[in-house]
Amino acid sequence: MKLLLLGAGKTGSLVGEVARERGHDVETLRSADNPNTSALTADRLAPFDCVVDFTTPQCVLAHIRACTEAGKSMVVGTTGWHSEMAGIRKLVEQHGTGFLYGSNFSVGVNLFFDLVRDAVPAMQQGYAARIYERHHTQKKDAPSGTAAAMQAMLQEKTGAEVEITSFREGDVVGMHELVLDSHNDTIYLCHDAKSRRSFAEGALRGAEWVVGKKGFFEFKDVWREMK
Repeated sequence: MKLLLLGAGKTGSLVGEVARERGHDVETLRSADNPNTSALTADRLAPFDCVVDFTTPQCVLAHIRACTEAGKSMVVGTTGWHSEMAGIRKLVEQHGTGFLYGSNFSVGVNLFFDLVRDAVPAMQQGYAARIYERHHTQKKDAPSGTAAAMQAMLQEKTGAEVEITSFREGDVVGMHELVLDSHNDTIYLCHDAKSRRSFAEGALRGAEWVVGKKGFFEFKDVWREMK
């Protein structure tokens, strides 16, 4: 598989490393070489089977539009664009491409999401919920996409909007915690990432999975199908 990787940050670079380990041909396009999405032309994109985006919220929408209009499958790990999801879904469907996105591509985090959903009965029994997330100081968005996904899961089931507290400190890879508190006790659910490699492996498995498919997919719904 020939991949075009957009973004050469910590996670993006690791995606490239994992892809090469798995025998794929990878080319990286840095932001300096792609001002205003000028490098993402149909001719430039033609040789690639899939485009993987780990860039920033400021440019990801333009990347998605350019790649989708060129008929390219995409995996998007960048967050901060989900308010535009309806329009992007329509664009993907119009062009018949495969599109996979996720607030977090770690299998461990997606298992953690299952535990978060299982915590809903505690809220229905009077426990007060709060979400805490910690990341490195270079992270562009706050709250994280993972924390926002946790909040949305709980709100969908209970109608309550759970408060998120974000911390940016040192080189923290990513820690997410759901705290459920009552007068009698406190329940803690926590996922603490030791390495960014789990994110990179998930994104690469997603790219292998989405090539050849048509549709708009979220990683949390399909990761169990991936090899």
